[in-house]
Amino acid sequence: MTDPQIPTLYEWLGGMEALTRLTTRFYERVHDDAVLARVFAHMGAEHPAHVAAFLAEVLGGPAAYSAHHGGHPHMIQQHLNRHLTQAQRRQWVGLLLDTADELGMPEDPEFRSALVGYLEWGSRLAVINSQPGASVDENAPMPRWGWGEVKGPYTG
Repeated sequence: MTDPQIPTLYEWLGGMEALTRLTTRFYERVHDDAVLARVFAHMGAEHPAHVAAFLAEVLGGPAAYSAHHGGHPHMIQQHLNRHLTQAQRRQWVGLLLDTADELGMPEDPEFRSALVGYLEWGSRLAVINSQPGASVDENAPMPRWGWGEVKGPYTG
């Protein structure tokens, strides 16, 4: 049970408006990134909003991604057979964190630790799911990331 006195990570970072700014600016920067530009070359204009909605849900915000896109199984589906590399994963995490700094998102150690924890976990899962032979568990629950607690697939 969550304590209503403690804000979610979603609330702490500024809600949907802040996540939309983050993903919009991040994907603008991706276009000029030598490692990532090719990975996202065919990305549609709606991609930043979809990622913002996904992150919002994971970080304790509204469940709009699950309601409109199919939750975690849908996100896994988007990574199948993409053959992502560790170098691309590291660049994605680093650029997202640089963008968070650029936009003045919270810098406190507790928040950044939780955010980095999710980005590391989620991006490593994306790499695993992008390799040949990976499949989607249609019942995979949406991960829920909080202040030092994780609830989701592969966490027991």
